[in-house]
Amino acid sequence: MTHALITQDHIDTFQAEGVVLIKGLFAAHVDQLAAGIERNMAEPGPYAAENLKPGQAGRFFDDYCNWTRIPEFEDVIRRSPAAEVAADLMRSSRSQIFHDHVLVKEPGTSKPTPWHQDGPYYFVSGRQTVSFWSPVDPVTQATLRCVSGSHLWPKPVLPTRWLNEDDFYPDPEAYMPVPDPDAEGMVIREWEMAPGDAVAFSYDILHGARGNTSDSRRRAFSVRFVGDDARYVERPGPTSPPFPGHNMQSGDRLREDWFPVIFDR
Repeated sequence: MTHALITQDHIDTFQAEGVVLIKGLFAAHVDQLAAGIERNMAEPGPYAAENLKPGQAGRFFDDYCNWTRIPEFEDVIRRSPAAEVAADLMRSSRSQIFHDHVLVKEPGTSKPTPWHQDGPYYFVSGRQTVSFWSPVDPVTQATLRCVSGSHLWPKPVLPTRWLNEDDFYPDPEAYMPVPDPDAEGMVIREWEMAPGDAVAFSYDILHGARGNTSDSRRRAFSVRFVGDDARYVERPGPTSPPFPGHNMQSGDRLREDWFPVIFDR
């Protein structure tokens, strides 16, 4: 039995395209997430970043790995249907949390979120992965954009640093250059979204987001899960997030004391 929010069509689309819209996934938790985002912005963690260069208008704030210190986030992660829906979409018997991520574009922030895949930044291998990206404000312009089917590409896309726009790892030959999906005519999935809707996408999906040139805030919460086949893998350099001191070895399951199982059939 799948969760009542989704159908077999959602699962089939996610498997084939690597991305699908889940209406209302966090609808009962929008106010709680908004409160958590405000707490996060007032009390940033060690990975918080301001992704604008001097002179660029607006504010583009992001931060991650805060769910264990921000009670609103932990409550939503444990009590919302997200972990169960993640297991359904991944065709996994269980869902482990990997981490949370907050991304805020204030009005007048023209900088887009660069095209990237999350997977190359992470120390996770496996096909059973899913991220949820959910706004707490109505979204028309600054929505998430995902390239359909890019989770099945044979070579990963080169990860870069968002602010400096330089290469994240020392061996760019192992990766394909970052493409321009609009110029290359790729199939891009994007949706206007109500607060609490969620885009579900694979860690290996190429995705980005438009700037926010509207007069409204665009606050988004992401939470990322892994399934049965996820294993620790070494990368050519420090990963993001780095999780220092994890002591995992290649091929290990992610340690459950750091990455708890939130849903288990």
